[in-house]
Amino acid sequence: MAEKYAQIIREYQDKILRLSYSILRDRAAAEEVVQEVLVRIWKGLPEFRSECSLSTWIYTITRNTCLTALKRREPRLVSLDDPAQRREVDKGTADDWSIPQHPDAEELLNRLPAQYRQVVALFYMQEKSYDEVARMLDLPLGTVKTYMFRAKKSLAEYLMRKQVLRGGA
Repeated sequence: MAEKYAQIIREYQDKILRLSYSILRDRAAAEEVVQEVLVRIWKGLPEFRSECSLSTWIYTITRNTCLTALKRREPRLVSLDDPAQRREVDKGTADDWSIPQHPDAEELLNRLPAQYRQVVALFYMQEKSYDEVARMLDLPLGTVKTYMFRAKKSLAEYLMRKQVLRGGA
């Protein structure tokens, strides 16, 4: 079992960190989650029975651990479903969204709401299929596709606004 665990660490540790960071948006918190996830994998490995793929099992543990971490720090989170919060966000100016000349993928990803960010990160960065993303996030397939569509639309609109604000350069 120790050899299998060592192999899991080699193969999945960086992937767990990337997924954790994409959800938490905090490097230190993501690193803590990685340690917690690895402990949970170690404890659960003897009972793992290939009913799902190993990667799906690991990503499910990671996602659930991240969601628990988010709940612990909930006072800092805001919901855009709350009309008061929505008005505050809408007050922002274009300067609030300023980005470097050539944004990197991580920066663009961080501009998305958490649920869209998770779907995009798993699909593009972890190269998971829509079905795998749906299973990992425990979402209906249609919801995953909708989140992906909305994320792409949001990023496209953002990049278009950015180009217009820079004078079409």
